[in-house]
Amino acid sequence: MIEVKVTGLALDSQKVPVVLLKEIGGERVLPIWIGPAEANAIALSLDGIKTERPLTHDLLKNLIDAFKTRVSKVIISELKHNTFFARIFLERDGTIISIDARPSDSIALAMRSQSPIFVSEEVMSTSSGLFQPNQEEKAKSLRNYLKRLNLEDFGKYDLNTDNA
Repeated sequence: MIEVKVTGLALDSQKVPVVLLKEIGGERVLPIWIGPAEANAIALSLDGIKTERPLTHDLLKNLIDAFKTRVSKVIISELKHNTFFARIFLERDGTIISIDARPSDSIALAMRSQSPIFVSEEVMSTSSGLFQPNQEEKAKSLRNYLKRLNLEDFGKYDLNTDNA
């Protein structure tokens, strides 16, 4: 497993949010395309913004806390048919429960609970599987771009932008 951190959010050329996960102590970056609601939840955490009332991921964390449980880790575990899969690991009294979840929700929850995020080596090394075979040249270009990418040059996701 490779521990990663959220290094930013951006909008692709079609204005679809992308969360960037960078391996800790390494150079690889895993882009995951996500929905606008999850992007807003992640952006709030990145910016340290607390809402007056709990949003969905805050509510989930509050429920987990209320049951004296903790999020021990999140793993982006698989990539099947161009879809990422994740697992949330909850721990209570020494018992660990693994729950299937979308990566975007898992990341938002991990950020709120200050839990580590991991990516399987297979997912990290085959992240180019996101692209269809007839787009291999485009995928190669994107991989090369991401390798050269200085994360400070990447556009910051703006909560005030209409992403609908």
